[in-house]
Amino acid sequence: MAYEFIKTSRDEGIVRIIFNRPKHNMLNIPMMKELCTEFDALSKDAELKGIVLSGEGPSFCAGVDVGDHKPDVVEEMIEVFNRMFITIHDLEVPLIAAVHGACLGGGMEVAIACDIILATRSAIFGQPEIKLAFFPPYAAIRLPRLVGVAKAMEICLTGKRYSAEEACRLGLVSHVVDEDKFNEALDALLGEIKTSSPLIIRLNKRAIKENLDRDFLTALRNVGDLFLHTLMKTEDTQEGIRSYFEKRKPQWKNR
Repeated sequence: MAYEFIKTSRDEGIVRIIFNRPKHNMLNIPMMKELCTEFDALSKDAELKGIVLSGEGPSFCAGVDVGDHKPDVVEEMIEVFNRMFITIHDLEVPLIAAVHGACLGGGMEVAIACDIILATRSAIFGQPEIKLAFFPPYAAIRLPRLVGVAKAMEICLTGKRYSAEEACRLGLVSHVVDEDKFNEALDALLGEIKTSSPLIIRLNKRAIKENLDRDFLTALRNVGDLFLHTLMKTEDTQEGIRSYFEKRKPQWKNR
């Protein structure tokens, strides 16, 4: 499908979505609608192994267009904004945010909605909404789970900007790399994901997500049930066991 504000490509089960709204890929209502459409389509793709989000130009994404916060359009903006995060949340495969430049406001919210953030050393993160008398709706929910309540309060109440290394120390970013090694690092990460079964990738993510808010004993019973009664009944897990003992690469069937 042709889009105006995003570009997409696919290779070996990995779909890349590139924000393409110059100059800093500010999200607006049409762009978020395009993302919702693409995420909805990808959620039905059983062969998919992962999704990479990145930005064209000097920034990953510098936020949501301030014009879309005006009273005559803000209700539609929030509806589409929320729908975008629902579609992201419902995706069963890993999402990787490949961040360079500005990753601010709604752009940072999209990044922290992903499962892994890979950032260049010069990337900048922050939720500056308070400076314009707003608050970041998704970050208000997500950040306390990622960095704790105190740091979430700091991020949202000060509007402070954080370097990639600071964001990594906070636990927001998984990897920080130099600009000249960024693509190499991303390819290496994707290479690891590409070797696995699409079905087993989904089950790994499910095991983590389903148990984030459960007490320990409930979570342990749940993952045990998922392991014994779902994972162990897949053809790919049996193939993984056979390939180990036969000392060969597994041939996944995605079932």
